[in-house]
Amino acid sequence: MTKRIGIVCPGKPILRERADKVLELARNSHPQLELLVHPACTQEFGHFAGDDATRTAALLEYANDPDIDAIWFGMGGYGSARIVGDALAGLGAAARNKTYLGYSDCGVLLGALYKHGIGQPVHGPLVGDIRRDGGEECVTRVLDWFCDNRQGLEPGLDDRPAVAFNLMTLAMLVGTDFMPDLSGHVVLLEEVAEHLYAVDRLFFHVTQHLRDVAGIRLGEVSDVPENDRPFGYDEEQIARYWCKKTGIAYLGRAEIGHSAANRIVPFGLA
Repeated sequence: MTKRIGIVCPGKPILRERADKVLELARNSHPQLELLVHPACTQEFGHFAGDDATRTAALLEYANDPDIDAIWFGMGGYGSARIVGDALAGLGAAARNKTYLGYSDCGVLLGALYKHGIGQPVHGPLVGDIRRDGGEECVTRVLDWFCDNRQGLEPGLDDRPAVAFNLMTLAMLVGTDFMPDLSGHVVLLEEVAEHLYAVDRLFFHVTQHLRDVAGIRLGEVSDVPENDRPFGYDEEQIARYWCKKTGIAYLGRAEIGHSAANRIVPFGLA
């Protein structure tokens, strides 16, 4: 039976040629999938794939369509926070039976869905990751997932519930109405394009809100800008420092991040 996957962009738009490349890859390798790219995905409104109303309507159109089985986010980039409240308010019964897959800024939506028990939020590569070195393998990991092939799972997942977030995204989510209860969860965190002092600052903030978690695992911290002087601590030393200071277990590294090596983490139990 064909599975229909709806692609929407809650933040930045996706280039048409990148979306087309993924459509062609899916047709050739996973004919049991039908990928549907919402027309709003390639619109441009400043930074965004259309204005807030357009992006919200696109997400709701596909999420509320009973003939669509899953939502795959096309791109990250800031934007999810601007639509998350209206999107949640507009989700109907059909939206509760879907997988929602993406990462980075899309973590705002994933976290909110998880809080409200809507569908199955999943951290995993975006459609736009086709642009990366190793992009075909990265995107294929998701296509396999939609076909019930679990080989793309993050290998350190165990019998404890887990979630995965971009560190900046989680820092903006904690303390809001959209933050889920992560008590007892293993929290996987990654970051991109932030100075190490900013990573330290984000860990200071986030760990204040995660004292009841089972532990933290650290993914990639990539594309770190060069500061005017060395910070003095690397990303793992930063994670260990704040975990120790707040009494959170540091559980080692994780295979997530802004690269083609990004692995799949279902929210909850794998």
